[in-house]
Amino acid sequence: MPVKKEDSLKKLNWDEFYKVPLNKKLNYFDEDNHLFDCLFSQQFDRKILDHLFKLATKIRTIAKEKEGIDWLQTLLSHKRAILYFIQPSTRTFLSFQSACYILGMKVSEIRSTSTSSELKGESPEDTVRTFSSYTDLIIMRHFEEGFAEKTAWLLNKTNRPIPVINGGSGKDQHPTQALLDLYTLNWAFNDKGGIDNKTIAMVGDLKRGRTVRSLTYLLKNYKNVKFIYVSPDYLKIGDDIKKFLIKHKMEFIETDNMNKAIKNVDAIYMTRIQDEYDINGESKDIDYSKFHITKEHLKMIKKTAIIMHPLPRRQEIDPAVDDDPRAMYWRQERNGMWIRTALIAHIFGLDKVISAK
Repeated sequence: MPVKKEDSLKKLNWDEFYKVPLNKKLNYFDEDNHLFDCLFSQQFDRKILDHLFKLATKIRTIAKEKEGIDWLQTLLSHKRAILYFIQPSTRTFLSFQSACYILGMKVSEIRSTSTSSELKGESPEDTVRTFSSYTDLIIMRHFEEGFAEKTAWLLNKTNRPIPVINGGSGKDQHPTQALLDLYTLNWAFNDKGGIDNKTIAMVGDLKRGRTVRSLTYLLKNYKNVKFIYVSPDYLKIGDDIKKFLIKHKMEFIETDNMNKAIKNVDAIYMTRIQDEYDINGESKDIDYSKFHITKEHLKMIKKTAIIMHPLPRRQEIDPAVDDDPRAMYWRQERNGMWIRTALIAHIFGLDKVISAK
């Protein structure tokens, strides 16, 4: 059945639709007040976040036993998904693939436009329209900002709309990475008052890091969260994020002094330099060594603080840090599989069935 959409939005062409403020078109990606497409961090409020965290934890508990995982694999055994990942990925691809397998979905994949008819001149729009003929879910990572949204907009206008999940869109957004980051924070602070009232240092390439952007958007749903943005001057957080923080009265400061910034925070969110977005190789001239965590830094930070990283890392976290109990990035990575399983289950309306198990 076609998804019911607001008529005024359905009549717009893509250029017109794309210019509509996000808060005025979010319901276009819902179905009967239920998440249909997952494209932006701004689609999630505190209620749905808490629900997804509980659902993810329930799923991972069920999956601990063979009987449980066998049961989970029956839930979507009649559905098919395609992983359309034409931007390099290891963790996001594998965790989504694993999430689909946990729920019994059959999975196809496209990892490069060189293996699709785009090489013959087919438009990307026609390519994703083709996918919708064979699958029930498109999970995509694309180098073009806004293309996941465009795919969802396009398919929702057809007589066979299928859900689209954004697995990363250029420098723009990565909502499911933000979900797993938040799930990790929720787990780490479960017995420490939760995420409310925590201070988080975000370190590194904040200008081009979509994970930082998406996590900042999600943290709006928590009370009195404070941010310390730590970066070289050239890689400072964008003005659009600062305007968002000011609008929602969220406290933040900017600094290039990492040693001072991390001393009293509750979480340190490290990022690598995103030089794949360099235009003229400008990143090579930036001294990034001042934004690396070493074993010596472990003496500076709180005993209750946690260290996170969306991965992959380069030199910004010394492997000697890995064995410290405050290093959460490998748990964070595994959490991605479970929260993405919960998201897919939610999109297909399996919440009550799983919760009742």
